[in-house]
Amino acid sequence: MMKFKPNQTRTYDREGYKKRAACLCFRSEREDEPSHSGTVGCVSSGHLKHLETTSATWNKKQHTKPKNVQVLLVSSSRYPDQWIVPGGGMEPEEEPGGAAVREVYEEAGVKGKLGRLLGIFENQDRKHRTYVYVLTVTEILEDWEDSVNIGRKREWFKVEDAIKVLQCHKPVHAEYLEKLKLSCSPTNGNSVVPPLPDNNSLFVTSAQTSGLPSTVR
Repeated sequence: MMKFKPNQTRTYDREGYKKRAACLCFRSEREDEPSHSGTVGCVSSGHLKHLETTSATWNKKQHTKPKNVQVLLVSSSRYPDQWIVPGGGMEPEEEPGGAAVREVYEEAGVKGKLGRLLGIFENQDRKHRTYVYVLTVTEILEDWEDSVNIGRKREWFKVEDAIKVLQCHKPVHAEYLEKLKLSCSPTNGNSVVPPLPDNNSLFVTSAQTSGLPSTVR
């Protein structure tokens, strides 16, 4: 069953992009990727750009690698056997952080501590920009809005496994976790808190792969 919000009003920025917000939800504040060894191809769908918010660099010698770090994914309302990062459109006069917290509460049934802004991810095919935050889960509801209304599921994945799952059918979301891997702090194992982007922020164009669906939600 597809998710439908009656009387939902879509919001757009000055350039006509739909405004969205999402969260990468973790069990603890040590959300950095646990294993940098091995390679996972960075795949994107259509024309995807990432608005950089930090210039943090990776330092293998100083970086502390937590074990079994897990991120929460939810099932797609359109394709229930596929997984996505919880998130959705911003409501009128809603701040990005507030929208991100609301979306994960509705879609994943979790509450928590909102952390840093990972970045703003632009999807030119679907004409939207998504503010992606990191959230530390502190409460998990047994039943939640989307589980009751549309049978949405949730599941914890190791970060590497989540990237592989998302690359298959939602490569735009895989970009979030790929970005996370590149923005880890070399000093304490946590990610650097980035500044909010300004008009001079750098766009980085991701790899483009044709033939992958970009409409899973």
